[in-house]
Amino acid sequence: MLPTAAAQPAGRIFFSKSFPGSAPAYFEVALEQDGQAAYRESTDDDQPLRFQLSPADAQEIFGLAEKLQYFQAPLESKLRVANMGMKTFRYQSGQTRGEAKFNYSERLEARALLDWFEKIAETEQHLVALERTARYDRLGVNKALLLLDVSWDKNRIVAPEQLLPILDKIARGASYMHIAQVRAASLAERIRAGKPKN
Repeated sequence: MLPTAAAQPAGRIFFSKSFPGSAPAYFEVALEQDGQAAYRESTDDDQPLRFQLSPADAQEIFGLAEKLQYFQAPLESKLRVANMGMKTFRYQSGQTRGEAKFNYSERLEARALLDWFEKIAETEQHLVALERTARYDRLGVNKALLLLDVSWDKNRIVAPEQLLPILDKIARGASYMHIAQVRAASLAERIRAGKPKN
């Protein structure tokens, strides 16, 4: 029997997705119950991207894990479906542990939780792309911003405040194209305003 929430120490959720041939071929996210998170694209990466989820987002993610019995029951569907990458959910809180691996799950809660972690990965990949292009490929910055803008409009960005430093740098950087400066400033303004996404 699982301990009650009040008696349970702070939990930690680990998610990974391995899909050779995709980009990236692997990523993982470790999320603490207080919203602290780390993103890696390699198991031996000792410098992960660290960021902070809002209390509401962290609570929703851990609530989904609770509905899935903290991954102590199988999640894999018995349907024959194409390979969509091997996913792993893992939970730990004190002596409470659970792990489930699956390619495809019919559980709505598992699919909702998967979507959360895929949105987190999408956000971190945008951050990496922006920082890389801002440093090494200034002509590519506007395209990276355009892709970020599309993800923002589709409600695919999590913890957007982590993007503000690089957006501000681009918006104020005279060496970037004017269109990129304007787009970066607009995105930063919408993030700061907390403008609802479509």
